[in-house]
Amino acid sequence: MKLLKKILLGVALFFLLIQVVRPAHLNPPVVAPLHAPDDVMAILRKSCYDCHSNETRWAWYSHVAPVSWLVAHDVEEGREHLNFSEWTTMDAKARRELGEECIEEIAEGEMPLWFYTPLHPGSKVDGAELATLRKWAESL
Repeated sequence: MKLLKKILLGVALFFLLIQVVRPAHLNPPVVAPLHAPDDVMAILRKSCYDCHSNETRWAWYSHVAPVSWLVAHDVEEGREHLNFSEWTTMDAKARRELGEECIEEIAEGEMPLWFYTPLHPGSKVDGAELATLRKWAESL
């Protein structure tokens, strides 16, 4: 029993110590935002913007290590690949290609990420929303 208590105390102490290593939760300025119809913006905001814009809503769990490290990494990677806060800095061809890629990723169930949707109810894109996004992407 003493060994179990020591192990549990060690795990608790380790958990507390790793809280010191905190990733930056930055939301840089929105430099060239996406302007799309309201219905498209609503879908993108609820399903995409937390990882693919400079308007991330940092959830409570994004402040608790080691999950905070994963969330910060995913947001950084998401912004590097596609950042709606810099949308109009891209040329029309790049926007069209990214729009098509977005639709493909959503249609294949790759986006939003599988571990994002349970923590963000309503973020999964349904068939009607996908059709709305597809129509918008085709108009780019």
